[in-house]
Amino acid sequence: MRWLPRFVPEPPFNYRADILEALSRHGAQPTERTPPALVHEFVSDLYRFEIRRLRSQLLQKAFPKREYAGRVVQLRMRYRIISLRPEEWIQ
Repeated sequence: MRWLPRFVPEPPFNYRADILEALSRHGAQPTERTPPALVHEFVSDLYRFEIRRLRSQLLQKAFPKREYAGRVVQLRMRYRIISLRPEEWIQ
């Protein structure tokens, strides 16, 4: 089931500076017309791709199993932005 926004704000969307900085690290550069929910979904998809890739690497024995939990934590830290609701991304 997809996440549904509680409200849908109208453009222009004034993204917070810290959010724009974090998004740029993931290759996302939303404009004032880009809905926050759309960008949130994009970054969430990236995170899911990365976590699946990490799991695949574990299964291929690319690193020791004891390192897996630490790598998951590092990945979560890189994607902390998705813990915020999209409406918290704008001013």
